[in-house]
Amino acid sequence: MSGMYARFLGIPDLAEVPSVAVVVDVMRAFTVAAWAFARGAEKIVLAESLDEALALKARHPDWVALKDGPAAPGFDAVNSPGLLRSADLGGRTVVQKTTAGTVGALAVKEAELVLCAGFVVAEATAEILRARGSDSVTFVVTGEDGRADEDLACAQYIARRVTEAGADAGEYLRRAGESRAAAELAQGVRQGVHPDDVALCLELDRFPFAMVATLEGSLMVLRPART
Repeated sequence: MSGMYARFLGIPDLAEVPSVAVVVDVMRAFTVAAWAFARGAEKIVLAESLDEALALKARHPDWVALKDGPAAPGFDAVNSPGLLRSADLGGRTVVQKTTAGTVGALAVKEAELVLCAGFVVAEATAEILRARGSDSVTFVVTGEDGRADEDLACAQYIARRVTEAGADAGEYLRRAGESRAAAELAQGVRQGVHPDDVALCLELDRFPFAMVATLEGSLMVLRPART
């Protein structure tokens, strides 16, 4: 495809429902989601609130509830790729609630196509957009009300990859590595962190699948998709 109009918006800027949305949360929601699928998870339910996550867990005790920040009663895991990469999630359903990523996905749940992305699934995400041939794509930059440079850099890189297969990721990864989120994770400002989290969030194309979120009944459900 020769051209694609890309918009880059923060969650508060979403005035109308886009037809195609790519929701980007590099550090760490959608890096964690990709790792969950790599560790065998069947699907991820994106929860509206911590209370909803706990209520879903109460109804489905075998589901794995995961949240941002420190460990908390009722939750099985925290939103850290470094801590999740050794988990056995074979066939399990994960319930995820994070500060930005899950909020962004739920904000565009009525869109025709919702992809959730980070650097670890960048190329697979671009492939789906290329295959679909969408002339307009809205990238939801979830962190810091749209100002998070790691999310904007990743969104801009994916947008470039759609139309320019040889686009180099170096500058985008550098920006992400120098972002406020990366500094906060590295310095331990945020809780529920593994020392490898930043490096894991900056692993380009670690996984061969994209992640598509769709409404299944009343729930927004994320599943891996291969092109």
